[in-house]
Amino acid sequence: MAPQPQGARPVLTFDPELLLAAQDVRVAFFDVDGVLTDGGIYFTDAGETLKRFSVLDGYGLQMLRKAGIEPVVVTGRDSAPLRARLQALGVRHARYGVMDKIAASTEILAALGLDWAQAAAIGDDWPDLPVLRRVAFAAAPANAHPEVAAIVRHVTRLRGGEGAAREFCDLLLCACGRYAGLLDAAIGVPDA
Repeated sequence: MAPQPQGARPVLTFDPELLLAAQDVRVAFFDVDGVLTDGGIYFTDAGETLKRFSVLDGYGLQMLRKAGIEPVVVTGRDSAPLRARLQALGVRHARYGVMDKIAASTEILAALGLDWAQAAAIGDDWPDLPVLRRVAFAAAPANAHPEVAAIVRHVTRLRGGEGAAREFCDLLLCACGRYAGLLDAAIGVPDA
């Protein structure tokens, strides 16, 4: 008889105070430039905008939804590559070209039947400050502006576009108690 696969023992850990602060999160707001991308804006000779996205970050957003946490994108810019990426990831709520991120985020919260006490956000620059100050749990990537890093609960080890959003997602998954189960499912361990 073949041995049954054992559950994975997660190697990723977070400070228990961070997990406690994030345990009631049901919606996570993401900025794009500097968070889901490296913050660079690339243009072709034809004037097309190019963006680089991390596959790790994208998988993190998909895992959030599986865990019952709605990933939401609110960004000041708009581009065809961004829209294509979010569509491929199945992100259902996104606002593009937004100048007032509080108003857009408030509308999304109302549509989801949630409030700020159930929200988390990750952002890297001044336009993100109003949302970061309202949510229950705020984070910033390692390359965030110093004023942003100073007010958030968690600064990721990784930079925007290089896994920062995934680290944020993993923290939220750990906080809601779903990380180990999703890891087991990924390696093919059956539910107990």
